Amino acid sequence: MISCSPRPQTTSTSVGSPSNDGRVTVGTTLKPRTLDPADAYELQSLVLVYNMSDRLYTYPSGSTEIQPQLATALPKVSQDGLTYTIPLRQGVVFHDGTPFNAKAMEFSIQRFMQNGGKPSFLLKDVVDSVKATGDSELTIKLKKQFAAFPALLAFPGVCAVSPKAYELGAGKFQPNNFIGTGPYKLAKYGTDSVRFDVFDKYWGDKPANQGINWQIFSSPANLFNAFKTKAVDVAYVSLEPIQIKTLQESAKQGNWQPITAEGSAVKFMALNRNQKPLDNPAVRGAIAALIDRSVINQRVLYNQAEALYSMVPTTFDVYQPVFKDKYGDGNVDKAKQLLSSAGFSNSNPARVQIWHSSTSPTSAAAAQTIKALADQKMDGMLQFEISPVESATFFKDISKGLYPASIFDWYPDFLDPDNYIQPFLECQKGSVAKGCEDGASKTQGSFYYNENINKLIAQERREQNPEIRKKIFTDIQAQVATDVPYVPLWQSKDYVFAQNGVNGVQLDPSQFLIYKTISATPTGK
Repeated sequence: MISCSPRPQTTSTSVGSPSNDGRVTVGTTLKPRTLDPADAYELQSLVLVYNMSDRLYTYPSGSTEIQPQLATALPKVSQDGLTYTIPLRQGVVFHDGTPFNAKAMEFSIQRFMQNGGKPSFLLKDVVDSVKATGDSELTIKLKKQFAAFPALLAFPGVCAVSPKAYELGAGKFQPNNFIGTGPYKLAKYGTDSVRFDVFDKYWGDKPANQGINWQIFSSPANLFNAFKTKAVDVAYVSLEPIQIKTLQESAKQGNWQPITAEGSAVKFMALNRNQKPLDNPAVRGAIAALIDRSVINQRVLYNQAEALYSMVPTTFDVYQPVFKDKYGDGNVDKAKQLLSSAGFSNSNPARVQIWHSSTSPTSAAAAQTIKALADQKMDGMLQFEISPVESATFFKDISKGLYPASIFDWYPDFLDPDNYIQPFLECQKGSVAKGCEDGASKTQGSFYYNENINKLIAQERREQNPEIRKKIFTDIQAQVATDVPYVPLWQSKDYVFAQNGVNGVQLDPSQFLIYKTISATPTGK
């Protein structure tokens, strides 16, 4: 979901240093490509949309359980699981004074789907129709059952926008403007800064500050130095691991505050079952057994991540540490045993190429660490060759089956376990002999095909009962540990640093910094 796409150039508006005016200055390296919610699909854009908008549903800090925002209750779901009826809040107005109602929400969702923006597929693939069935009631019909659908409605881009300020139509975007219902309205949008002012007619709790200055820095080093010299109140994405470590050490002396949150992004290795020797499940299992997550975490990330033993991260209660249970960490004896059972030895080694994007330093370091583990521990039975490739080429070619193994990140589109399962394991067309010929697992480079997994995914997408759904996810995770189409490596931790005197710094589960809870006293300047 995250990229470094350039954004349109607009009039530069320098925000400047913090002052005692009650505003909060957030320093970042994130350069937004667009502020149009129907086209925003990168963290740098979505975090701004998130803070200026309201969705039907949202997440409280530290939880992946949705709660109503512009809705007043969770949806009422029809018996066939296809119709969602949503009661809406009254007395809400947009930043331009237009009243919010069900017709406005209908327009906003229609625009998200019809204008053809980057994230439009999220709803377009599942929604059949959306209609205002009352002044404060919205009815959405799905093309097929999808139990995780309410989580899609919490995606920042599926927010309410003013029908008077926006248009329906393919490509009709407003990248430099935003008119929503959220606690802030856009005041200035420049090439190196963005300014949010408090919306005085906001329906909900008013922000704890007088506004936000979003200051964009050209590099992590510049952001690091700006924070150390107190030129910004809050440092938020992206600092390098060594810079985070330095700021953490200094925070122990009371110089500033570190804020850590469990992240939702995961790093994994995809293993292509159509490439030798990875066509042998024992070889894939041997790689899973060799992986030592504590060593990788220490060497690559200065222990700034959490070891992950499933494709589903620990933020969800369905998480099962299946890879730890089945393979352990750095289980060299098991790795050798599996390779021997497959006919490999130091005179007949299993050779595997690991590919990664050349623009991802953590992928590069992880690949080198895994290679070093094999070189040191496996007596030549398992040998890795590391192959970096330019980012655009890497993501274009991964679905072509060119890479035996590949390492990359996954940033979820919405917060539900399904978004860590279906995009990796589902295959619409394939066979045990040929693997996946058309489907999600082909897109991710594993070419995994398992008809039982396809059935389980269809079941969890239909199932409304959380306990039954949890059991299905347990079965899926267990099968993945047996088949090893992927090896989970780590789950991100998110780090934010705040000056002393800055309070209320929180992240939501999607990694978004929540602006309205932050307050800065003069001592924080």
